[in-house]
Amino acid sequence: MYKILTLNNIAVAGLERLPRDRYEVASEITHPDAILLRSYNMHEMPIPASLQCVGRAGAGVNNIPVDKLSEQGIPVFNAPGANANAVKELVVAGMLLAARNICQAWDFTRQLQGDDAELARAVEQGKKRFAGFELAGRTLGVVGLGAIGRQVANTALELGMHVVGFDPGITVQGAWQLSSRVEQAASVDDLLSKVDFVSFHVPLVETTRNMINAERLRLMRDGVSILNFARGGIVDETAVLAALDEGRVNAYVCDFPSNANRQHPRVIALPHLGASTAEAEENCAVMVAEQIRDYLEHGNIVNSVNFPEVRMPRSGGSSRLAVANRNVPNMVGQITTALAEANLNIIDLLNKSRGEVAYTLVDVEGEIAPALAESIAAIDGVLRVRVL
Repeated sequence: MYKILTLNNIAVAGLERLPRDRYEVASEITHPDAILLRSYNMHEMPIPASLQCVGRAGAGVNNIPVDKLSEQGIPVFNAPGANANAVKELVVAGMLLAARNICQAWDFTRQLQGDDAELARAVEQGKKRFAGFELAGRTLGVVGLGAIGRQVANTALELGMHVVGFDPGITVQGAWQLSSRVEQAASVDDLLSKVDFVSFHVPLVETTRNMINAERLRLMRDGVSILNFARGGIVDETAVLAALDEGRVNAYVCDFPSNANRQHPRVIALPHLGASTAEAEENCAVMVAEQIRDYLEHGNIVNSVNFPEVRMPRSGGSSRLAVANRNVPNMVGQITTALAEANLNIIDLLNKSRGEVAYTLVDVEGEIAPALAESIAAIDGVLRVRVL
């Protein structure tokens, strides 16, 4: 029986992917094999010795101590793309809100007083203050062309916009899903100099922190609208607010309210609504639950942020060994030597690495004795051993 600790409410559709005859799932559980969470902050949480993996029902993992878990041989799974449609729709809504001054116009209307005739006169007198512009023919820059960024770019093209994208790490698979009409920028600076809107879809790391700052704001066209539904720290808020006050930036639309931005007349700060749809929550929960189950039962790794992708079909009548280790020479040799000395024939083997971590799956004929697993775990550089 596998034990799953939930640190947040997880959509029922996801939990249903964990059969009750093999999984115990609860918000209070000791010695968990896996943790499922959304936004819970794990950084100050002690890591249970029994923990085998962590699953984030979402994309970002800033709330998870990934490096600490990597050192213990624990993969962290996420759900990239599961909430992409929800975020894409909100980005498009943000562009419309900024272009048509909808929030300011709505607030103006709500503040009107008088009978209907007086309201009609006030509307006619005041509506010119909220005249906007159309999206068609404008240029959108998309920084980060992952699952969300690609959908944003493709949808903007369908709205009649020009789209410029930048992502030096785009995969071949990702490129196939991106319209050929998206113009490739040579750099972030190159992109920013060409756009009327810019939307960010990158993780918050040191290289993306304050990606929009005072210097880069000077590269941008007057009247640009900035959209940030990724992470708050990607934008230097002080610099953007100053540019708004100077009239150089049309609007800042974000999912990260602060006391500095929430009252500004040209800021639309939403309460972190990016993935807040029933569909997105279900998609994320289903994806990460299936990944955790595949790892616990078969040792396969898909959509991990700290481990390589390793998928190997099970060989009938075999035992499976899963080994996480530091990415150093001769680890596979030492593992296979230990198996050979135990007179176990290898049926199949797959080894991959990612950064400082490597992971090996081995199917062998016969049973893997606990003493053999312990001897492999004692090899210098081995982080974790599981017998499946």
